[in-house]
Amino acid sequence: MAADQVGGSSRVVAAPRAGAAGRWWRRAAALGGLVGSLLVAGPAMAAQLTDLRGRTVTVPDQVRKVSIDDGRFLVALALIEADPVKPLAAWPRDVHRIGEATYQQYLAKFPALGKLPQVASSAGSFNLEAVLAAAPDVAVVSVGSGPTEAQISQLQAAGIPVVFIDFFDNPFKNQERSLRILGQLTGGLAKADAYIAFRRQHLDKIAQRVAKLPAKDRPTVFLEAHAGMTKDCCNSPGRGNMGEYIDFVGGHNIGADVLKAPTGKLNLEYVMSRDPQVYIATGGAHLDKAGGLVLGAGYDAARARASLAGIAKRQGIAQLSAVKRGNAHGLAHQLINSPIDIVAIEAFATWVHPELFRDVDPAKTLAEINQRFLAVPYQGAGWVSLK
Repeated sequence: MAADQVGGSSRVVAAPRAGAAGRWWRRAAALGGLVGSLLVAGPAMAAQLTDLRGRTVTVPDQVRKVSIDDGRFLVALALIEADPVKPLAAWPRDVHRIGEATYQQYLAKFPALGKLPQVASSAGSFNLEAVLAAAPDVAVVSVGSGPTEAQISQLQAAGIPVVFIDFFDNPFKNQERSLRILGQLTGGLAKADAYIAFRRQHLDKIAQRVAKLPAKDRPTVFLEAHAGMTKDCCNSPGRGNMGEYIDFVGGHNIGADVLKAPTGKLNLEYVMSRDPQVYIATGGAHLDKAGGLVLGAGYDAARARASLAGIAKRQGIAQLSAVKRGNAHGLAHQLINSPIDIVAIEAFATWVHPELFRDVDPAKTLAEINQRFLAVPYQGAGWVSLK
């Protein structure tokens, strides 16, 4: 994998392999705790790209291994790489984010995943030493978390560029750019562009219809993230994250009226006072022990629907008009925070405007993604409705 200039950014092309001596030097120095001026040897640096923080980053001509700080990046890599584990020097092993069943699918097909060094998750504090020890050619980290400026300087001194991407905070603005960056770094740019074209085609169909909707025809929606994770309520998207999906399909996210951040928490009293017309809960295997909403890989539709019914019976939620009318739905959390979110968006569209999007079929879209793109097909009940 290597990179060259393309229209102000860069992409990966064939180039002579950098010497192994550079990587050995970085690894040896890192393990010895030598950071800074001693760590200068490394592959030739030639290509540049602009990351999701707007930083111009110089990366090696030939990127062989990257580290990632979010296990869900593995799903994005699986869209553009026949072996999504091969480009990895390390990952956070945050299995709960992709689900144990999905992890086992990847592990069965790519056993090397089980032996990868571990770095910190974007949900925790950045672990400089772990990244240095893994010695990636590039450290790919999440916008909104990742290393401090001082840590970035230390990594750069060690010959490890830092690149920020984002599939979480602003999915419509950042998903395509983030996938292209992964493609540029790993050699999967052509496949990234093919998937982006596929995703954009599906998004355009929805956007064109929503553009004709008058504001008064946007139903109010309450989306409860990680439903049932704790006894209290209510995790919700605000301005960003899944709230963007609701706006995009022609709904009105009640969380965005009071939450300025991408995510936050609403009072149950507030939710009841708004009495939303549509209720959407997200969940997954990580909520099984807590008795929350479970669906996705490892769960069939009957189990998922029973779980949704249990969530909908909770005090306050059961009194919502949306629940009483059966306009209540569940979505696997693993269908968001990666470019396969188009499946979630289409499900949202059919729930918020069933008449407008009666011809939209997220199951068909997922089947095509599995067949054409994903190295490890998505399995399980990804979404379910109360009725």
